[in-house]
Amino acid sequence: MIIAGVGVGPNMLTLEAIEAIRNASVVYGSKRSLEIAEPYIECEAKIIKNYKALHELPDDAVVLSTGDPMFSGLGKFATEGDRIIPGISSIQVACSRLGVSLSNITAITAHGRDPAPAKKAFIQEIELGKDIFMLPADTFGVAEVAEVLKEMGVDAKLYVCENFGYPEERIAGGTVDEPPQAESVLHCVVVVRK
Repeated sequence: MIIAGVGVGPNMLTLEAIEAIRNASVVYGSKRSLEIAEPYIECEAKIIKNYKALHELPDDAVVLSTGDPMFSGLGKFATEGDRIIPGISSIQVACSRLGVSLSNITAITAHGRDPAPAKKAFIQEIELGKDIFMLPADTFGVAEVAEVLKEMGVDAKLYVCENFGYPEERIAGGTVDEPPQAESVLHCVVVVRK
């Protein structure tokens, strides 16, 4: 099986992923990942119904993962012998759009999981002086991040980045005292220490 990252939004597929998709005999993915890759799909495309059963798919299947498969993506389901093709991830796009160096940023994901470990990691990384890129959870997003930073006495710029690559792409900036608001479920939070 090939797990191919389709990027975080339209026009963010790598040439390697495009080639794998074009040469596939069958492509599986979420509705969104199939829409992103649609111009390159020349075979049967199927929506994945059970991500934990990916290992049951045909060996020659190409499975699409939004963003990068190894950053909160489907790469976690890969087994020995599977090929993983990276995609342009939300952290790469956020850092490029904001002019923030990847060398001092820590990636944290609370998306789709218990946010307690993400909050603990967030506090530890802030204490180390790192900037933060975070895929939020419903219960640990930009408002909660601002509260944690206030309690720690840390001054920072906060950004909500939404819908990368889509016409409605948006970046809103704010402060710990006046954090930006997310308008879409497809968003991330970036914290840049002052």
